[in-house]
Amino acid sequence: MELSMLLDYAGDPRKAADEAAALEAAGLDAVWVAEAWGFDSPTIMGYLAARTERMKIGSAILNVYSRTPALIAQTAAGLDAVSGGRALLGLGASGPQVVEGWHGKPYDRPLGRTRETVELCRRVWRRETIDHHGITHMPLPAPMGSGLGKPLKILTRPVRPTVPVYIASLGPANVRMTAEIADGWLPTLFIPEKAAAVWGGPLAEGTAKRAPELGPLQTVAGGLLAIGEDAAAARDLARPQIALYVGGMGAPGKNFYNDLAVAYGYGEAARRIQELYLAGRKRDAAAAVPDEFCELMTLCGPEGYVRERVEAFREAGVTMLNVTPVGPEPARLIETVKSWL
Repeated sequence: MELSMLLDYAGDPRKAADEAAALEAAGLDAVWVAEAWGFDSPTIMGYLAARTERMKIGSAILNVYSRTPALIAQTAAGLDAVSGGRALLGLGASGPQVVEGWHGKPYDRPLGRTRETVELCRRVWRRETIDHHGITHMPLPAPMGSGLGKPLKILTRPVRPTVPVYIASLGPANVRMTAEIADGWLPTLFIPEKAAAVWGGPLAEGTAKRAPELGPLQTVAGGLLAIGEDAAAARDLARPQIALYVGGMGAPGKNFYNDLAVAYGYGEAARRIQELYLAGRKRDAAAAVPDEFCELMTLCGPEGYVRERVEAFREAGVTMLNVTPVGPEPARLIETVKSWL
């Protein structure tokens, strides 16, 4: 099992990147850079490539609407080049509030777009001349443009013939596709004890169609990390994030994270969290998150307990434990957990 962390994208990106780079020496294997509607992640990933030597650098996530498949492939190939082959491409559909509200693109055919983007990226990295007509046209047919476009292949030579592709997915159809075509999976709000009941079927169905050359599906999941006799209190720090996702990431009936909370068995709490969050009562929404939810998706408590939580994630199929260290000594926490893996 590898160890990674999600870069804090809400503050100073240089400071956050420097702190992440310092954890490389403590044993951190990878860092994931979010984008949402904040700073773009490729710029920060390039900075991280210059500040690090060993750890992998991934996007978590680039959405498949705001950039063309060709540009996504170029971006991943560029990061792979400047990092010396350490890039991870995290992709996803995001959601209609971001795609339509921020990027001004219709939120249509999310699964088809994701599948097509993965296919085209891999073809670009193999330096194929691209003549493809689906959701995306490469080149654009004459009736749709000037008629001057022609099939092209990437001008430069990628460092690797492929970059590992990780897909962020939650719904059954999307998880099924992820298990079929992706190198890795980026689930959110992952509870190891409940994962098989929610996703076991779609994962098995997708794996049955998986190409052997892809190897086993890699899974990235984890949560807040705090070790100590009084560290259990750090679980409460997860409440605002859970409330944001379950309550605020989508309208009623269009929130994938709320649907996940319902599937986990927290239906009444999910309804209440969303009601409070959308009414602007964010603190009340955070307080409404069940204690069990906070505990099961974090790794906070005495050392023996945290080791048990690590094993729970491992047993649930997690191959890269993604943690957020809490406290004044993040390097110590990373070193400790890395020694267990």
